[in-house]
Amino acid sequence: MRLLADMGISPTVVRALRGEGHDVAYLPDVGLQRLSDRDIFSLPAREDCIVVTVALEFGEIVAASAPTVVSVVLLRLRSMRAQFVMQRLAIVLPDVTEALEAGAVVVVEDTRHRVRKLPIGG
Repeated sequence: MRLLADMGISPTVVRALRGEGHDVAYLPDVGLQRLSDRDIFSLPAREDCIVVTVALEFGEIVAASAPTVVSVVLLRLRSMRAQFVMQRLAIVLPDVTEALEAGAVVVVEDTRHRVRKLPIGG
């Protein structure tokens, strides 16, 4: 799975995802950390990857972006400690891979996750 991790994601989490075999682009690694959320959003549409973020704005951008379909994993966790984030992603990502590949917003919370298929309202 190709992922684009934004600035709110720990470099430790990025390394762990790569270690699990995910192809992860990390905004600071590619010199794009100063892009606006809207500009960041255009990258996965061109590069066919899934955004991993803590920014609520991505959900709003996705909802307003039809017909473009860009999947988003939105982390809404009380603790952003890398170990906890990885624990949640290890549980959630295998369960939602098919939905993300088809187009979805996945909200990852402390004890559950929700999948919203895209396009929203379509």
